[in-house]
Amino acid sequence: MKIIEVKDQQAGGKAGFNIFKEALADNAQVFGLATGSTPISIYQELVASDVDFSDKISINLDEYQGLAGTHDQSYRYFMNQNLFNAKPFKESYVPNGLAENIAEETARYDNIIANHPIDLQLLGLGQNGHIGFNEPGTPFDSQTHAVDLTPSTIAANARFFANENEVPRRAISMGIGSILKSKKILLVAYGENKADAVAAMIEGPVTEDMPASALQTHADVTVIVDHAAASKIKNRENITVL
Repeated sequence: MKIIEVKDQQAGGKAGFNIFKEALADNAQVFGLATGSTPISIYQELVASDVDFSDKISINLDEYQGLAGTHDQSYRYFMNQNLFNAKPFKESYVPNGLAENIAEETARYDNIIANHPIDLQLLGLGQNGHIGFNEPGTPFDSQTHAVDLTPSTIAANARFFANENEVPRRAISMGIGSILKSKKILLVAYGENKADAVAAMIEGPVTEDMPASALQTHADVTVIVDHAAASKIKNRENITVL
């Protein structure tokens, strides 16, 4: 696991952009993408650049259940606003939050991932260690599935809604097993409130109680953190400070 420590989210955006550029130079065709506030600085760098995704494919991690892609809090809408409108892909896949048959939708999404192996997967990190919407206790071999969101995740996402009662209680998420199939993984985390999860992910035991600890089993993971998020990592020998 390669760890890059930066001064702030803007610097992290530049570092993350460089990893996307390297992937493109290595002929990456499929990009796994994430939503939330964490990856925005990377997307801003991509939008401001001359990179071209018009012959590439994107596959998003997750989507709220019950929200149409046109809803301003859906993850499809987020991706359109922050990346796709400026940098369109040949194909962009996001789970269908309005799917009536969830089993059919999760199977459809697994088939998309199987047919388009992900070259670079971008991840954020929840305070409880979740990646995607894979909450503590999610099996490491899980594929795309429906998720009941935990109270802590609902509370963390409430800032994007008028009030906490409007936050969806369920989501469709790529599984941990799906994520681990990616050729390369880039995880980004900022802020003191992520420090415990970052340290547990990197130095703690590999356990389903800490979903992100599964990344210790992957051969090619880069972690970008700011000073605050890195503050509880004990072994700093393997950290590159930019």
